[in-house]
Amino acid sequence: MATPITSPFDHGATEITGRLLQETLVDLVDLSLVAKQAHWNLVGKQFRDVHLHLDELVDLAREHADNTAERAAAIGVSPDGRSRTVGRDTGLPEYPQGYVSDAETVLTVSRTVDTAVERLRPRIDQVGKADPLTEDLLIELGRELEKARWMWQAQAAGFRSES
Repeated sequence: MATPITSPFDHGATEITGRLLQETLVDLVDLSLVAKQAHWNLVGKQFRDVHLHLDELVDLAREHADNTAERAAAIGVSPDGRSRTVGRDTGLPEYPQGYVSDAETVLTVSRTVDTAVERLRPRIDQVGKADPLTEDLLIELGRELEKARWMWQAQAAGFRSES
C-alpha cells in the first residue's frame, strides 16, 4: 500500500524522526506492560500503595505511547506497537515472572524507569535538528518520566533502608 500520509519535511528528517519515535513507542508500550505485569503479581505489606503507584505508571506510559504513535502517523510514518515488535526491539529489562514482593517490585520498576529515561535523553538530542515539534513531545515525555523516576527512587529508598 502506498503511504497515504505525506511528511511535512524532507526524507532524511522523516527517517530520523520516525526511527526515534518508533524506538520511544516500543519502550513506552513495554513500560506499560512491565508496570501491568508488576501490578498483577505484586505481594507484600505495601501492596496497596505500590499497586496504585503502578497504575499511575501504566497511565503515563499509555498516554505518551498514544501521543508518540500519533505523532509518527502525523508525519507519515506508520507506528508499530505490535507485541512481536515490542518484544524484539525493547531496550527495557525483562520483568520477572510470577509473584514479586513489594520491595523487589519497587526496586525493579525503579531500575526500569531509569532505563527508559536513559534511553530517551539521547533521542531528544538527536531529533532536535530534524523536527522541533517532535523534540517538544519527547521533552514533555522526559519531564514526566523523570518525575516518575524520582517518585520510584524515593519509594525504593524506603525499601533499601529496611534491609
